Amino acid sequence: MNVLFLMADEFRHDAAGFAGKNFAATPCLDALAEGAANFTSAYSPSPLCVPARQCLATGLYPGHAGCLHFGDDLEPGAATFARHFSEHGYYTVCCGKLHHRGPDQMQGWLHRIGAEQAVRWPAAYKDRVQVGRKKWRGAKEILEAGCGVSPLGLADDLATTGACDFLRMHFGGHNDLPPDIPVFLMLSLQQPHFPLLAPKELLENYLTKVSVFEDAGPLGHLVLDEGRLGLPDDIADSDLRRATAAYAAMVEQTDTRFAQVLSTLREVGQDPDEWLIVFCADHGDMLGEHGLWGKRKFYEGSVRVPLFVRGPGVATDTITRNVNLVDIFPTLCQLAGLPVPMGLDGRDLLDSRKEDMTFSQLGADQWMVKRGPWKLMIFPEGGDVLFQLDDDPDETINRIADPECQSLIEELKTARIAMLDSGTCPKS
Repeated sequence: MNVLFLMADEFRHDAAGFAGKNFAATPCLDALAEGAANFTSAYSPSPLCVPARQCLATGLYPGHAGCLHFGDDLEPGAATFARHFSEHGYYTVCCGKLHHRGPDQMQGWLHRIGAEQAVRWPAAYKDRVQVGRKKWRGAKEILEAGCGVSPLGLADDLATTGACDFLRMHFGGHNDLPPDIPVFLMLSLQQPHFPLLAPKELLENYLTKVSVFEDAGPLGHLVLDEGRLGLPDDIADSDLRRATAAYAAMVEQTDTRFAQVLSTLREVGQDPDEWLIVFCADHGDMLGEHGLWGKRKFYEGSVRVPLFVRGPGVATDTITRNVNLVDIFPTLCQLAGLPVPMGLDGRDLLDSRKEDMTFSQLGADQWMVKRGPWKLMIFPEGGDVLFQLDDDPDETINRIADPECQSLIEELKTARIAMLDSGTCPKS
């Protein structure tokens, strides 16, 4: 079975039309989601680009993957899903972002296309400027949002063209690969990651439509309130609207790029319904909720992600139990008929016996444990936080001191320790 893996960077769980929020136009993703198993409580193993992607690649949580921080990468020759599929006869192609900056730029992929490959300077060259993306600049990023060309958009155009060209070459018989070899094609786009820049026509369309996310105010927590912009004197409501509109426009651009690949599949005689198709993001973006922008938080806007799987043998369904990006590796193996490697933290997404619990980690000592609607955040400073999302979807009521929740809190903390000690998620 051929596999198409669609991925976007910093794409909120509620940004696509199929999430029901009517935030941005995403007709391609909406059509795919109609026939998919849609996971409405999917979470990133880390609300930070690099560890999230390396955990996705390995099916392991950050501590087990050895990637806790932005600059970390997998050891050369790591056991990734790309390597696993390559070793089992697939021609594996990634177009776009993988965020491998260590010496092993392929990590099991047989073919890479795009503009994201770059290694760190060797130690002897440590004084040279590194190749990479500018970091979030806070209020300045909001003030400069609007009409413009994002360098990440240019990279996404290149990756999309590369994916379409590969499909034309492969299925048109213009390469030396056997025509019946199974293909694993990943298109990993960098938008809607900031900078918040979009074409003039798209931006103006969303300026009149988009709803700006409300700032629920500070929680009074040292860690969760860190980085709050609030509404400084030099940022007006119009600035927030323009920044949000630019993000929505980039979401639509991302969907359009995905649509180009689906169109090319049909153009070369392939039926997308016969392919296994996955869509996800590495993490979300706060977009002004709680006065925060960007990621690095265990709030839903940052740590929750969109995720669906569709293809032969996958029933159309809406699945509400808690799942994680680390679950994608074993799920792909099950659906493709490949053996599932031992020692993964992830579990088959489609297994109804999978426990309704998941984890996320930021750095060495910040944790999220989620079971059902309960979300526990564990911090080394500022105190722990507990939310009940059914009753408190905006995450404003900290239940950590509630006497009725103390046994639950201990259970969630014990589950985290058991996962770390065993190297795997708790089994049902």
